[in-house]
Amino acid sequence: MDVQNIGLQFGKRKLFDGVNISFSPGNCYGIIGANGSGKSTFLKILSGEIESTSGSVNTAKGQRISVLKQDQFAYDDFSVLETVIKGHERLYRVMKEKDEIYAKPDFSDEDGVRASELEGEFAEMNGWEAESEAAQLLNHLGISESLHELQMKQLEGGQKVRVLLAQALFGNPDILLLDEPTNQLDIETCMWLEEFLCDFQNTAIVVSHDRHFLDKVCTHICDLDYSKIQLYTGNYSFWQEASEIALRQRQDANKKAEEKKKELQNFIARFSANASKSRQATARKKILEKLDVENIKPSSRKYPFVGFEQEREAGNDILHIDHLSKTIDGQIMFKDLTVTVNKGDKIAFIGPNDLAKSALFQILMEEDKADSGSFKWGASTSRAYFPKDNTKFFDCELNMIDWLRQFTNEQDETFVRGFLGRMLFKGEESLKKVKVLSGGEKVRCMLSRMMLVRGNILILDEPTNHLDLESITSLNKGLTKYNGTVLFSSHDHQFVQTIANRIIEITPRGVIDRLDTTLDEYLEDPKLKEQRKALYEGEDAAI
Repeated sequence: MDVQNIGLQFGKRKLFDGVNISFSPGNCYGIIGANGSGKSTFLKILSGEIESTSGSVNTAKGQRISVLKQDQFAYDDFSVLETVIKGHERLYRVMKEKDEIYAKPDFSDEDGVRASELEGEFAEMNGWEAESEAAQLLNHLGISESLHELQMKQLEGGQKVRVLLAQALFGNPDILLLDEPTNQLDIETCMWLEEFLCDFQNTAIVVSHDRHFLDKVCTHICDLDYSKIQLYTGNYSFWQEASEIALRQRQDANKKAEEKKKELQNFIARFSANASKSRQATARKKILEKLDVENIKPSSRKYPFVGFEQEREAGNDILHIDHLSKTIDGQIMFKDLTVTVNKGDKIAFIGPNDLAKSALFQILMEEDKADSGSFKWGASTSRAYFPKDNTKFFDCELNMIDWLRQFTNEQDETFVRGFLGRMLFKGEESLKKVKVLSGGEKVRCMLSRMMLVRGNILILDEPTNHLDLESITSLNKGLTKYNGTVLFSSHDHQFVQTIANRIIEITPRGVIDRLDTTLDEYLEDPKLKEQRKALYEGEDAAI
């Protein structure tokens, strides 16, 4: 696929200008950029869903493009299995026409000729394996066989997302376009998708805010910045570190050119040596070894400042949860949950049911009540809370300065403006009404509120939702450096891996609690694998 001189303009706003990229088979390209920069729009141009103002997108004749659809209701009247197969439109049309011909009561010679032609096409597209391939994809993505014949409208939202992902992956497309494919996927399913893409032989182009995912699958990064798209070799971490080195070198006017070149060459060699054994990583290693240091350029990206401090240090008595139970709409969230939180714990709550984790945090913050059981906070604890749903906080007419003033004793406007400036709200931006802010802007405001509260316990429910990669990185660093106690949930693998020192998994049949462990250690422990498998087995285990 070749993109030639693509431009897109909405009124006076220029989203893209003069974009030229060639996407090659065997590579996976990660599209990154700030929120609102046009990543999803670029994928829609590639798929042909929208037309560019100028330029063209060219694909080889006969190549099939597959797209992760975003409309969860588009296939409500189709079965789950049929929805997946519809991802290969030509195959699906052949199947339907073939079935219609064979169903005719007056089957003619002409029908026989057409049926023969269709059978040839069907076999050519590996049609006889279509249903088994679709079923296998669904099973890998957590959609059990008992759901395959149901209509899509009978599924929950999270299940529909997984079916649409299976639809995109189905039939070995020549070009695969995935917009935020890890949304609403649990950790195991994300890992399976990573391996699928690492072994994918054709062209894959993905938009994602998950740094671990981008690192695992990408051979190249496409950085969308200032209406241009710059193509970089390597995964996200390589792009980030290389661009930071290049920026530092540009600022160091006294450093000799040869020293700069050697530093970059050593960096490339180190990154190449660290490539894992997967096919995708091996391909990336070969590309990096051939990379010219002149191709490494600094990034213009800006990172907000996220740093948490405690008003006062908590004592050793933090939190005890005793036989806590909660059921919502007949579904058990957790039962007899008993946990003692220790000082300095950074606990990641994981598990497939996001509602269970949100319910627990809401109970601990006394925004909801448990059905039974109790909990007690230590007398010296003070809490700062980041809820998943922040709607009620922004249902007002305040501008950002007056909104943030509510959460601090420091009322001086210069202080508040300075605080907002560190969170990348510059100048007149801080006078915007909070009710019109974007999802990412609201999250940055909520993080600002948390920083001003200065609690010695932080509770965060999916804080990386709506954030761009730079903000996620800053939040990640801020929580890693924080000396207090943290309870949090997140689907971001790297976020959990680098922050948590304790994992609590809420499963359909109980809780697994492991101290002094990282996420990767938890997932790789063979004994825990068996224990987790037992807790998830059976149809009644689905939550």
